[in-house]
Amino acid sequence: MKNDKLSVAIVHDFLIYQGGAERVLKEIADMFPKAPVFTLLSREKLVASLISNPVIPSFLNRISYFLPHRLFLPLYPIAAESIDLREYDLVISSTSSFMKGVVVKPRTLHLCYCHTPTRFLWDLNEQYLKDAAGDDFLAPGKRFLGRIFLNYLRMWDQTASKRVDVFLANSQFTASRIKKYYRRSAQVIYPPVDTEKFSLNLKKGKYFLVVSRLSAYKRIDLVIEAFNRLGWPLIIAGTGQEKRRLRKIARPNIRFVGFVNEKSLPRLYSGCRALIFPGEEDFGITMVEAMLSGKPVLAYGAGGALEIVKEGKTGEFFHASEVEILVDGLRRLVENEKNYSPEYIRKSAFRFSRGEFRRSFTEVIEKILFKK
Repeated sequence: MKNDKLSVAIVHDFLIYQGGAERVLKEIADMFPKAPVFTLLSREKLVASLISNPVIPSFLNRISYFLPHRLFLPLYPIAAESIDLREYDLVISSTSSFMKGVVVKPRTLHLCYCHTPTRFLWDLNEQYLKDAAGDDFLAPGKRFLGRIFLNYLRMWDQTASKRVDVFLANSQFTASRIKKYYRRSAQVIYPPVDTEKFSLNLKKGKYFLVVSRLSAYKRIDLVIEAFNRLGWPLIIAGTGQEKRRLRKIARPNIRFVGFVNEKSLPRLYSGCRALIFPGEEDFGITMVEAMLSGKPVLAYGAGGALEIVKEGKTGEFFHASEVEILVDGLRRLVENEKNYSPEYIRKSAFRFSRGEFRRSFTEVIEKILFKK
C-alpha cells in the first residue's frame, strides 16, 4: 500500500473451521500483517495454523466452548455491532453473514469482500427452517416462530449492508445476488488460489473425486446415487453433518477419506480422473484446484461454476439435480476425455492466482483512498 501510516482492521465472521472464506482471509491478512483480525468466534488451533495477525474474538467466544453455536444466532448482530473500530482508517470485512454489520466512524472506509449474501436468510431460508424444526408434531409451530425470527434477521441484514462503502464479490453470480438482495453494486475479484501448490499430472487418474463439506445443500447424495448405479470408483474427501447418512447409502466402490489436510490434498487431486462438483455455489475453489492439476470437472451448471469451467474444454455441465442427468453428464465426460488437454486445463486456472487477487484488491483500495 502507498500509505504505511494507514490504520487497518480486518473483520471475519468465524475462525472455528477452515474453508474457502478462510483462505481469502489468510491472503488479506498476509497483505496487512499488522492489522488485527476481529471475529465473532475463534479457536486457537485454527488461528495458529492460518494467520499470524493478532486475533480479537467477540464477547461470545468466552461461552462458545460450552454451548451449541446455533444458540448464539440472536446475539450475532449485537456482537458484530459491539466491536470497537473507532481508531481505524480502513476496515476490511470478509463475510458471508454478520460482519458486514460492524459500525465504523464516518471517516472510515468499510470495504466488504462478500463471499455470499447470507444464504440461510435468503435463498436457503426454507431449507434452514425445515432442518432446524425437524419432523416432530411441534415442527409447524417451530417453523412459524422461525419465520418471524428470520424476518427480523433479514431486516437487520439489509440495514447492515447499507453500512458498507464498497462491496467486492467473489464471482459475477455473487455480485448478482448482492444486487438482488441488498440493492448494491459489487466489483468482482475472484478468490486467490495457491497455483504453486498444485502440479500438472498428464496421467489418467484411477478414481473420480468429490472434495466438499458434507452438508445437505452440497448434494453429495446425488453423486453417491449416481456412482452406486455406475459402480465406478469414487473418493469423497470432507466431513460434516451428513457423514453418517451418506456412508449408509454408499456402496463399496465409494470410499470416504474424511478431512484431508492442505499438504495431502494436491496428491488427491493429482491422482483423480475428474472432479465432481454437484452443488450450486457462489464460486467453488475446489474446481480451480482440480484444474491446476490438469483434471477436468463435471459441475452442476449454475452459480460460480459457469465462470470457472469451459464446457467441452475444461469439463462438462449437468443441468438438473437428478441422478439420470448426472449419470448422463458422467458418460459425456468420459466420452470427451480424449478432447481435454491437461496443459490447457491448468493454464485456464491461472486467472484465479494469488498474484491476480492481490493486484486487483490493492488497485481497488488505492483507487478509492488515493483517488487514482
